[in-house]
Amino acid sequence: MEFVLSELCDQVMTAHAGHKPVFITGGGSKAFYGNHRPLRPQDGHCLLDVSAYHGIVNYQPSELVVTARAGTPLKDLEAALAERGQMLAFEPPHYGRGATVGGCVATGLSGPRRMAAGAVRDFVLGARLLDAQGRVLGFGGEVMKNVAGYDVSRLLAGSQGIFGAILEVSLKVVPRPMEESTLCLEADEAQALAWFARWRGEPMPISATAWLPVPGLPGQLWVRLSGAPPAIASARARIGGETVDAGRAADHWASLREQTHPFFDRGHGLWRLALPPATPPLGLGPTLIEWGGGQRWLCAGANGDAAALRAAARARGGHATLFRPARQEDVPADGVFHPLEPGVAQLTRRLKQEFDPLGLFNPGRLILEL
Repeated sequence: MEFVLSELCDQVMTAHAGHKPVFITGGGSKAFYGNHRPLRPQDGHCLLDVSAYHGIVNYQPSELVVTARAGTPLKDLEAALAERGQMLAFEPPHYGRGATVGGCVATGLSGPRRMAAGAVRDFVLGARLLDAQGRVLGFGGEVMKNVAGYDVSRLLAGSQGIFGAILEVSLKVVPRPMEESTLCLEADEAQALAWFARWRGEPMPISATAWLPVPGLPGQLWVRLSGAPPAIASARARIGGETVDAGRAADHWASLREQTHPFFDRGHGLWRLALPPATPPLGLGPTLIEWGGGQRWLCAGANGDAAALRAAARARGGHATLFRPARQEDVPADGVFHPLEPGVAQLTRRLKQEFDPLGLFNPGRLILEL
């Protein structure tokens, strides 16, 4: 692996000397996400493929910590954890067989369990980063002290690779639940949100929720319970509904995590709204709700009015992202992500200047001007 790392460093140093952009790639399963466009010969780009830099570096099941190189297939890491009865708590989506650990952290995407467990950044303990000068920097964990008071390793989660190429990450892992059970109830959107609000105030082991429209019905509310059998039995009695067969339940949650459910029809643009969970129904078109009301997917050709969607999200204390456009021409002029608040934008620019002053890595991927 040292030879692979040396090659990656040489590629970056060559790009730095020629002031050429560096586009980071791995398994390619999340290439659609962010301000993405196909690369062209005239870009004069350097495609930095980290997929060859793979493997689990260190795994301490008793300490609930694993360290893996960025090119490690996500499925391989999850399989190794499963052998010891452990898992990644944030239930990351793969979106394809090629998904890697580096892509998982760089995109910062979490699955259905995020509402109970936390986001990707909450489980990043440390990282190694290849910067614009070809240097390997370490942050967090037992490596080197973070600079400028920032927990850089966690800031890499969701950074889309604009600060440098993630080479290695250390992640906190958790034990798999003793038992899981999924319930399905009939409810319309307003009723589902009201139940979410009530359940938030009760000590129940809810690890995932989802409400989705169903033809011919007001809608379906799915609830997953995870934990000790007595706690699950008690919650099941209080929530009610139909207990779903384990195989069918697993398929359902996987279809939401991997966006293979029919709601996520690739023929439509897909918006992701992050909102306070108590936000009432938006009335903006067909909606799928996750995370107890905190994440809402809109799949209704709404991409033509990005300003209206963003204004609606901002008015309710949230933000809106064009997660997947139906067509490239549907992408807003200022990019797919909700414009950053001034303070966050300033911090992002300072970090970009610190790690990549020439603006080589993934230009425009997160913020168009960076």
